[in-house]
Amino acid sequence: MALPNQQTVDYPSFKLVIVGDGGTGKTTFVKRHLTGEFEKKYEPTVGVEVHPLDFFTNCGKIRFYCWDTAGQEKFGGLRDGYYIHGQCAIIMFDVTARLTYKNVPTWHRDLCRVCENIPIVLCGNKVDVKNRQVKAKQVTFQRKKKNGE
Repeated sequence: MALPNQQTVDYPSFKLVIVGDGGTGKTTFVKRHLTGEFEKKYEPTVGVEVHPLDFFTNCGKIRFYCWDTAGQEKFGGLRDGYYIHGQCAIIMFDVTARLTYKNVPTWHRDLCRVCENIPIVLCGNKVDVKNRQVKAKQVTFQRKKKNGE
């Protein structure tokens, strides 16, 4: 997918939308993959930040344009515009904050309203932190099946 002001590339590229409540670690997740460094200081994303993230597979290079969205409610009105043309998504929650997991269905509904039938990964973040509130066995996400699938 060609983005504005981006050169055409000879490898596949995809628009990846990363969503979830504020403070779940979306930006840290992306920056950790970009630089290998872990940023401890929390600065909320304002609006959206787009980062190219390359992976090298057996079939060659692929690039994800990671749309790191603001999780704060005050930026909610802008979200649908960021989801348009999304080709895949990550819904992130914080395993140390139960409410962020309880909000996953809302994020899923919002994504599916704009981006139909895209692959979506559910990601529980901050598993290294001790005061875990969401246990692995508690993580279930049932999607509604359409037309008797």
